[in-house]
Amino acid sequence: MTGALLGTLTGVGLLLIWTSSTRPAAPTVAVPPRPMSDLLAQAGLPGVRPEQLYAVCAGLAFAVFVVVAGVSRTASVAAAFAAFAAYAPLALVKRRRAHRTAELRVLWPDVVDNLGSAVRAGLSLPEAVAQLAVRGPEPLRAEFERFAVDHRATGRFGDCLDRLKATLADPVADRIIESLRIARDVGGSDLGRLLRTLSQFLRDDARTRAELEARQGWTVAAARLALAAPWFVLAMLSLRPQTVAAYDSAAGVAVLGCGAAVSFVAYRVMLRIARLPEDVRVLR
Repeated sequence: MTGALLGTLTGVGLLLIWTSSTRPAAPTVAVPPRPMSDLLAQAGLPGVRPEQLYAVCAGLAFAVFVVVAGVSRTASVAAAFAAFAAYAPLALVKRRRAHRTAELRVLWPDVVDNLGSAVRAGLSLPEAVAQLAVRGPEPLRAEFERFAVDHRATGRFGDCLDRLKATLADPVADRIIESLRIARDVGGSDLGRLLRTLSQFLRDDARTRAELEARQGWTVAAARLALAAPWFVLAMLSLRPQTVAAYDSAAGVAVLGCGAAVSFVAYRVMLRIARLPEDVRVLR
């Protein structure tokens, strides 16, 4: 009886070992990139969903089409300005993202310095991050306050860092957060030196980028003015329906289409030429 029981248990054990070794590994599900969600988060609008932004674009385009069509009585001209209106909310969000990124670029060295001071003072890493809600730069205190509340409620440092990273949606924040995560998981005495080096690097990068942006700012502004001038003239002409009635013909539609295509290509080329290298979120 004992031998039969031992044989059965041995067989079951071997069967379980064989099953576990031959079971296919669970497929790794890659998290798809969410550029529009990142754009809204970087613009300081984490509560706005991409669908809401698209709805605003569509609603504004429809309103502009109705107004311009009523004034000019020319559907092709109204459609052209409706297309510009549809892009306007997205352009506003991108501009807001650019201003916020420039603002945070100046603030991140102070964040790193505060973290380094807290670590040297003997605070734990969760306490060092949470104290930024009080001692950190004013524009970032709300995000770190949410981290502090989240950590007090859950006590899970890694999960709280993930949510903080998703809220900030910034490449520099990704590097800082991953450095803190590694220091918490594997330890190490070089965290203070790492933070000091990162702070100096961020200050040098912000100073150089500010000089380049100041030098090219007037050039970009002049290019945008030159791009908008023809469409401003068309907007003035649309106040006289008999003047723009020709744009309802096939030739007029072709002229508007070619003008819009040339304007779009020229604008994209201008942005491409004037664009400075930007950090990419590789540690999302």
